[in-house]
Amino acid sequence: MKKTLNVALPKGRLGEKAYAILERAGFGCPSILENSRKLIFENPETGVRAFWVKPSDVAIYVERGAADVGVVGKDILLEYEPEVYELADLGIGKCRMAVAAPKDFRDDTRRTLRVATKFANIARRHYAAVGRDIDVIHLNGSIELAPILGLSDVIVDIVETGTTLRENDLEVVETVLPISARLIANKASFQFKTAAIGALVRGVAETREEIL
Repeated sequence: MKKTLNVALPKGRLGEKAYAILERAGFGCPSILENSRKLIFENPETGVRAFWVKPSDVAIYVERGAADVGVVGKDILLEYEPEVYELADLGIGKCRMAVAAPKDFRDDTRRTLRVATKFANIARRHYAAVGRDIDVIHLNGSIELAPILGLSDVIVDIVETGTTLRENDLEVVETVLPISARLIANKASFQFKTAAIGALVRGVAETREEIL
């Protein structure tokens, strides 16, 4: 009997792209694309049970075992360091974590740098590596507003096109690291559902090669 593979997908464009890869890899669950209020979707033929969750929650579902595998941004893995296995880079959702500041900004190293961010741990590690003292200001939204209103000197945030920065007279001053979507697995599931997860990883790798 085929073991059911529980898959957590992030809501939104990234999840839709990730699902397309899974479907091409032979792990589709077509009912997930229907306009429905259902929360869980199953495909007995492929042995997949899939569900949409908030992107930042995917790693929690996988770490806690509610999902066997999931798709999550590298930023979430680095910020929260969940106890999961990172299996593959899906090559989608590409962007970068960057430091941005007002165009006239000059770093005065004689004083503590005020950094506004949703990614406190990533910011701390980045600046610790260069020996820079910082004061982290944790914000959940509209990070770009912080330096404009004088709340912070710089921000550390995800940058995709840079349009929002430019429209607010901010610019990238440093790239911290590249970001993309990763396929992750629950550690116990990886042991008990080795065949299914292994087949998924191989299918994803082949699909990526076809796309690229």
